[in-house]
Amino acid sequence: MPPTPDLPHTAFTQQWEQTDSLLALRELIEVGAQVAPAVARRAALTHHELQALEVVIDQPVGPVEIARELGVTSAAASGIVDRLAARGHVVRQAHGSDRRRTQVVITDSGREEVLGYLMPMLATLADLDRSLTDEERALVARYLRGAIVAMRRLL
Repeated sequence: MPPTPDLPHTAFTQQWEQTDSLLALRELIEVGAQVAPAVARRAALTHHELQALEVVIDQPVGPVEIARELGVTSAAASGIVDRLAARGHVVRQAHGSDRRRTQVVITDSGREEVLGYLMPMLATLADLDRSLTDEERALVARYLRGAIVAMRRLL
């Protein structure tokens, strides 16, 4: 009988089979959790400062959106943005369509700060991805998306 989460916890864990793929996924999660703090340390940023740079790297957002993404108060987000601006990593600009609002825009130095530390890892992952066939890539993507669904159940 395959394990099911509907069974009592002890029965479920007794049926649990630690396959190589589950062990690798667990290790990936554990190592992945260490990446952001390591990058923040090397860049002499706080974890929240690095998270803020990651939020604005794709598109400008307002301080309120940064606060929401980081799970901090608006005042705390404003302090984070102030510190990043003082380092030249972000600038505050008037919002394009609503001049009463401001948006936080990443600068070239902010982008280099984040990507400079991540590029070796990203390049290795891109090489690994290119080594897969389309079928293998589809299978890996399906597995990882299923894992994401399972983890989101906890959130």
